[in-house]
Amino acid sequence: MRQPDVLQPALDVVVPFVRGRQGRSIVGICGPPAAGKSTLSSALSDALNVHDGLTSVAVPMDGFHLSNVELGRLGLTDRKGAPETFDAAGFVHLLRRLRAGEDLVYAPSYSRTLHESIGGVIPVPADVRVIVVEGNYLLLDQGPWASVRGLLDLVLYLDAPDAVRQESLLRRQMAKGLELPAAQDWVFRSDERNAAVIAGTRDRADLILTR
Repeated sequence: MRQPDVLQPALDVVVPFVRGRQGRSIVGICGPPAAGKSTLSSALSDALNVHDGLTSVAVPMDGFHLSNVELGRLGLTDRKGAPETFDAAGFVHLLRRLRAGEDLVYAPSYSRTLHESIGGVIPVPADVRVIVVEGNYLLLDQGPWASVRGLLDLVLYLDAPDAVRQESLLRRQMAKGLELPAAQDWVFRSDERNAAVIAGTRDRADLILTR
């Protein structure tokens, strides 16, 4: 996989920050849909693992998507991806366990094949030095999300040109089987509405990276 062009600037900040602290660090990567958060978080975690004395695991916020069945019960199917369609309190609880350094914590992930969260698939042993957490709403200051920022030691905000993100989002929706008009409706009605909310949290980040 081609390394993201923002990997080195991220490493330039994260490595000295982590080395200057004792114990575990939790680094957040926030940004709008399709900015490249998942790619950067995986690449950053992999790169940290080759530094002497550093071990890292990437944990996605997307593992806390509510199930499609529950979204249907709540009438939120057409807003999947919005803040209210996640188990935000469960995500906060996971972050607290990770900060506490429990012996072994299993984090959930999200399958873009099944379009559902999958529990217990990311093991985080107690000796992991750096946990890279990525997600849209790490900097949101409303409801249960408001507790997230205080549980992260460093937050990078990853941005990308709207046209680049939107093209990626359209491909993502069409890969699910949507025709172009339906994909455009989803992206410009739902994804971009979420992107506007996320952009409003940008100034709470420690560093802003742009693809």
